[in-house]
Amino acid sequence: MARVGRPDLKLVPADEARRLLADVRPVGTEAVGLSSAAGRVLAAPFAAPADLPSERRAVMDGYAVRAADVAPATEDAPVILNVVGAVPMGDVFRGLVGPGQAVTIATGGFVPDGADAVVMVEQTRTAGDDRVAVLRAAAAGANLVRPGEDLARGEAALPAGRRLRAADLALLATFGVTTVEVYRQPRVALVSTGNELCPPEETPRAGQVRDANQTALAAQVAAAGCLPACAGIVPDDATALRDTIRGLLATHHAVILSGGSSVGSKDLCADAVADLQPGILFHGIDIRPGKPMLFARAGNRPLVGLPGFPTSSLVVFDAFVRPMLWRLGGETDRDPWPARRAARLGSPHKSAAGREDYLRVRLGRRDGDLWADPLPGGSAALSNVVRADALVRIEADRLQVAAGDWVEALVYL
Repeated sequence: MARVGRPDLKLVPADEARRLLADVRPVGTEAVGLSSAAGRVLAAPFAAPADLPSERRAVMDGYAVRAADVAPATEDAPVILNVVGAVPMGDVFRGLVGPGQAVTIATGGFVPDGADAVVMVEQTRTAGDDRVAVLRAAAAGANLVRPGEDLARGEAALPAGRRLRAADLALLATFGVTTVEVYRQPRVALVSTGNELCPPEETPRAGQVRDANQTALAAQVAAAGCLPACAGIVPDDATALRDTIRGLLATHHAVILSGGSSVGSKDLCADAVADLQPGILFHGIDIRPGKPMLFARAGNRPLVGLPGFPTSSLVVFDAFVRPMLWRLGGETDRDPWPARRAARLGSPHKSAAGREDYLRVRLGRRDGDLWADPLPGGSAALSNVVRADALVRIEADRLQVAAGDWVEALVYL
């Protein structure tokens, strides 16, 4: 016999769920070598410790010259300069560029004293031994960068909370940084619940299905920059589930349960976490799919209970859990949907008042516009997520969308 909703199980609007999920703190920091820092989240802001570049440098192959000398140069009346040397790669020209002189220089070379411009090699031609004909004028500062032009000493370069990319590592290496303080990667334990589940490698008995959620969630957790730990399947036993949760919370920064988050007679998640402190913050979000989601905390360690249907679990993770894990790992301002596209909805949709709906859609271009066509099948169908290019979120105050109306497509990364 199914249970009725309990008074301590609170259904919240989607915006309130997002607010509560955002209230987690990063798990701590550690120093790692630069070669291991790709994809890690910077724990402290980084400011340029010196000017970049430190010296004037050429941005083109050519000749370092005095701009005043080449001011009258044209193709019909070139200016002839004496080439008095070159800037060796990895070294500097040890001299002064005087009137009527030029020094050969390659891209990246330090511009010698006395020169204030670089003439591109394409705008010159040889004029005999140790002479060059300049065919076009070059203004002072042409084709070179000045000290601090890229970054000035003390200038903010990388903010805290940034997930480090290859270009960021190049910047740090340029300044001689070999270790960097980053946030620790949250360890996230994954548990599936229910007598009806068996591992993917086993043949289900009558009444059983293979557990797909743990595999999918592990991939999603890893993509969020965390360290997933698959803890197996727990049967419908309240004591076993409670003991499993306690053990995992002691050794992991977060726990995600799959299944058992509803209010049926075998949905034991709420009972298993009821005595955590501060405990259950909400049980149920006014969304579709994924309404039964549960969120609790043991101190700063979050515990999430996701629906058992894979489609609901996948959608709720993308829309709600992933941003929470980013914050746990130190990313506080990241857009949960960096790839957003305006599209026209391919078929009409009606929503209940106050409910936020997530439609799985295929994207395609017709008559010059991008269209988002909802895929058939409810939360029990997995294929509509497999085939989807994006989700379309129907806001809680938007009760009806006509075919052809504009919506925002949240494109899968």
